[in-house]
Amino acid sequence: MTAADNTLINDANTDLPLSTAKRRVVFAGTPEFAATSLQALIAQQEALNIEVVAVYTQPDRKTGRGQKLSASAVKQVAVANNIPVEQPATFKKSSVEGLAARETLRSYQPEVMIVAAYGLILPIGVLKTPTMGCLNIHASLLPRWRGAAPIHRALLAGDKETGITIMQMDRGLDTGDMLYKTSTDIANDDSAASLHDRLAELGAQSIITVMQDLESYQAKAIEQDDTQANYAEKLVKSEGEIDWTQSAATIERQIRGLNPWPGTYTFLQDQRVKILASLPVNETQPTTKASGTIISVGRKAILVACGKADNESAAQAPASTLRVTQLQFAGSKPVSAEQVCHGNQLDDGDRFTSNPD
Repeated sequence: MTAADNTLINDANTDLPLSTAKRRVVFAGTPEFAATSLQALIAQQEALNIEVVAVYTQPDRKTGRGQKLSASAVKQVAVANNIPVEQPATFKKSSVEGLAARETLRSYQPEVMIVAAYGLILPIGVLKTPTMGCLNIHASLLPRWRGAAPIHRALLAGDKETGITIMQMDRGLDTGDMLYKTSTDIANDDSAASLHDRLAELGAQSIITVMQDLESYQAKAIEQDDTQANYAEKLVKSEGEIDWTQSAATIERQIRGLNPWPGTYTFLQDQRVKILASLPVNETQPTTKASGTIISVGRKAILVACGKADNESAAQAPASTLRVTQLQFAGSKPVSAEQVCHGNQLDDGDRFTSNPD
């Protein structure tokens, strides 16, 4: 694991008097990323002098082939720790359900609401309910990536580092003042899955740090520079299709950035093929083959022709190449390059193409 380079926006003021009453905290989140922070907060309640009085999460969803209702990762942690769980579908005051959800939240008398990948928009009326406001655990070094998919967008863009920002929420989309930031390098072999797990741990560590002296961090909050912001759009399945006219470096980032979901894929004639892994593009391996052409099927990697390297601009510049190490044919299990080499699914000269439809 890459060591995190912790950067405190504020130095904690250790001279503030401690309150004997436990601070009432409501937590709102849904996936595993959020569950990691919730578990840490529960474990540190005594040390932080807080009480997690309620947990908010998305309604149970149907999942899997059997389409059975499944509780979120956050709900599972809350239930295991006997914490009340609320699952409203909305907080909009224009609906009866939304008004009821607001009233329920007020009944918990929260001083702080901690939000992490909740998936539900919190109106300004909700943000103002906790006496000390709402804090967001955001998986980006704000204002770099605002929005739903900051981890994936950082990888797709080729960022060299990312991190966690603890933010004071306002009515905008991830626009609130920053209380704390901590960074981590993005390794050449990081996928969205590995980066997610590392940032989940950093998020838990960060919120614990802030909650140790929340007043001090809030007093020295830093405003975001909107000119440096980018929007991390929600992922869609179609982003997984590989365009072999792109550079090898771009495609390699796509493979890592969309792993495990939605995954990357291409077509061999009319057969869909998932591209699961490739080697980092450390140097340009030029080729004159058409994009998508399989140059060679080797034991260590399958060499595929791509578009021009990112640093090549001339029209006559050679194409770059990608070294694919694992793929999956329709109806089959994942196979390594060596397994493909010993089989007969691919031959030199075959060509990956876009959707035949």
